[in-house]
Amino acid sequence: MAKPSVALFDYGSGNLRSAFRALERAGADVELTSDLDAARRADGLFVPGVGAYAACMEGILKHGVDTVIRERAAAGAPVLGVCVGEQVLFEEGVEHGVQTRGVGVFEGRVELLEAQRIPHMGWNTVEADAGMRLFAGIDPAERFYFVHSYAAKTVPPGALAAMCTHDEPFIAAVERGPVAATQFHPEKSGDAGYALLSNWIKGLS
Repeated sequence: MAKPSVALFDYGSGNLRSAFRALERAGADVELTSDLDAARRADGLFVPGVGAYAACMEGILKHGVDTVIRERAAAGAPVLGVCVGEQVLFEEGVEHGVQTRGVGVFEGRVELLEAQRIPHMGWNTVEADAGMRLFAGIDPAERFYFVHSYAAKTVPPGALAAMCTHDEPFIAAVERGPVAATQFHPEKSGDAGYALLSNWIKGLS
């Protein structure tokens, strides 16, 4: 049986090597690509991202993958965004007083966490809504690896979410229709991250 195909999109930002290995381990046939047609035809599109929201959006717009993400969302074709790759799926991000328009698949804003310690770095549990496909069969006591200073805090209408708290609650993962995303890094989250990626990949076939 053929493995589900995943396009790991390279727009100049993200932990591409670790994401590639994690997706392969979880059962995908992975293609690292900057080709929009490859991103369209793959069973799943993986959107990575590290660093600043505005810089990631600059790369996304430069490569035109924002259009493909919206096309896939409208067509019911799966997308998974991770870390800043999750954040840019929202309507906008605000960093250091600079407001940047996002891809806009999810309603809402990404903004600075109101916490004593920034960045939020380390392992945390999350509280997932019942029925979230990403967390099927995963023990609620499992921990995931976070490293970020900004986050979305309001769950988009009609979406399921997993919440985490770092002085204040924020969205750790969200899914609605074909589009899912995590603020944490599943590729750096050991067996729990492997289980989550496996759940996503199983849903591609």
